Amino acid sequence: MKVTEITNSAESKSLSRLWRYGSKDRILIIWAISMSVSKKIFDIAPEIFIGVAIDVIVSKSDSFVADITGIDDTWHQLLILAGLNFVVWLLESLTQYWGTLAWRNIAQSVQHDARMQAYSQIQDLEMEYFEDASTGGLLAILNDDVNQLERFLDTGADKIIQMLVNIVGVTIIFFWVSPLIAVVAFVPIPIILFGSFIYQKKLVPVYDSVREKVSNLSGSLANNISGISTIRAFNNEKTELSRIEAESNEYKLANEKAIKLSSAFTPLIRIAILTGFTSTLLLGGWMAIEETIKVGSYSVLVFMTQRLLWPLTYLGEMFDSYQRAMASTKRIFNLIDTEPKIDQGSEKLKTPVQGSINFESVNFAYSDGQQVLNNLNINIPAGETHALVGLTGSGKSTLVKLLLRFYEPTDGRVLIDGSPINSLQFSELRGICGLVSQDVFLFDGTVRENIAYGKLDATDGEIIEASKLAEAHSYISDLPDNYDTVVGERGQKLSGGQRQRLSIARAILRDPKILILDEATSSVDNETEAAIQKSLEVVSKDRTTLIIAHRLSTIRNADQIHVLENGTITESGNHETLITNNGLYSSLWRVQTGESQTT
Repeated sequence: MKVTEITNSAESKSLSRLWRYGSKDRILIIWAISMSVSKKIFDIAPEIFIGVAIDVIVSKSDSFVADITGIDDTWHQLLILAGLNFVVWLLESLTQYWGTLAWRNIAQSVQHDARMQAYSQIQDLEMEYFEDASTGGLLAILNDDVNQLERFLDTGADKIIQMLVNIVGVTIIFFWVSPLIAVVAFVPIPIILFGSFIYQKKLVPVYDSVREKVSNLSGSLANNISGISTIRAFNNEKTELSRIEAESNEYKLANEKAIKLSSAFTPLIRIAILTGFTSTLLLGGWMAIEETIKVGSYSVLVFMTQRLLWPLTYLGEMFDSYQRAMASTKRIFNLIDTEPKIDQGSEKLKTPVQGSINFESVNFAYSDGQQVLNNLNINIPAGETHALVGLTGSGKSTLVKLLLRFYEPTDGRVLIDGSPINSLQFSELRGICGLVSQDVFLFDGTVRENIAYGKLDATDGEIIEASKLAEAHSYISDLPDNYDTVVGERGQKLSGGQRQRLSIARAILRDPKILILDEATSSVDNETEAAIQKSLEVVSKDRTTLIIAHRLSTIRNADQIHVLENGTITESGNHETLITNNGLYSSLWRVQTGESQTT
């Protein structure tokens, strides 16, 4: 199958699916289409009235109006035409208003639904998907592509419908007045339509390229803005400016190619229109002179030739808008159709929830084939505090991702209270977990809003209590607006330690059965760490706590410490037991406490 056939098939599917997609607005869509049709019918009528008026002046009592009304007086005939013309113009204005209102509401509804469904789909996709997809590319779909679809539905669909009605309506009038002139006048139309078809096929890959370039550009811009401090720290502003300029230039060149095709199309159509108009002018004039047709009829045909052919000059613009919209629609639906590789189960946890965790013969490898975990077994009884330690890359954080089902084990299984987590609803699994990650994410809102994200209906008293347990209340009280202080995007107005303590407060507020601390004290000073460690000993009571730490001082009181090496548990026991084993844990402890001796 040819590439163009595949593209046309995909485009057809996108268009038909777009129609189904607007099913909840179907009545409004039908109303909008009827208004577009009515508006164009009323728009054609004044040209007919001009020809009829000329016929009244020339033919007087033998005019078309006189024949159908029985009124011989020329002035009275003109008054009737003026009244009809007023009504038609009024109806045209009303249908244009109602149609515009309907199409714009449809555009807003569809773009909102498309954006929400696409965003909802993003939230359902597994973490592995985001390793290959750029943030900027996804933002381009959610914003630029959705807005491109909105612009087409706002005006483009209305124009296309009106153009089709115009062709049908004018064709009927031509063949009613003079089939011979109709044939001559319609000669350019097959040429125009054929040219449009060729033009459309050329535009499809061009606009696919445009959408790809803007996606790449958006990704780079988003990445650079989020990493502006790193760019400045390494004095690479000029390098990044040059790189963004190169990608922006690629986007500009792709658009210039599309513009070149679009601009060349309209002049070619004008030449075809000139041929049809000139033929109608000469042939119709000769027939009027020979009295084969009336002068009024000739006038109608002359005006109608322009009415028929001139709107076709906008075919280029319409196809341009249409192809942009279809390229964007295809990208939107491709995202919506992306199937999650991890499906949630349907079961709920047994009540009351205890919080025991079991990793049974777990193996895990990333999509690139890198093996991370090998036949790993860990049993964490409910209510106990267990810690994971190991060198960088040993698989500690991967265990957390598996526990929260961000990833699936290659082999083996993870259980909570004896239930395999792949059988549980996501809300059941993640609803009992509180995560404090080393990569703290805060929303651009107030301190109160960020803490309350762990429990949206939390009272001020609960928020303050969680903050005190996280050793955050004292510094929050010193902020300009206390708990109403805006933290900035990603919490950039706060220090790393302050952000980390807010994250801990957020998890504590959730009151989870399972508390997960992934390098939770990595960004705080020793004094704050000691205070947080003391509070964590309090909040970890009566709940299962899993701690991942490089600082071994923070886990020495854990019930069990598991040492990971190359994806396998090599040691397990409490702090005192592991110190006497003279294994990796003992070596790490000596290094961190300064007991290691160099030889």
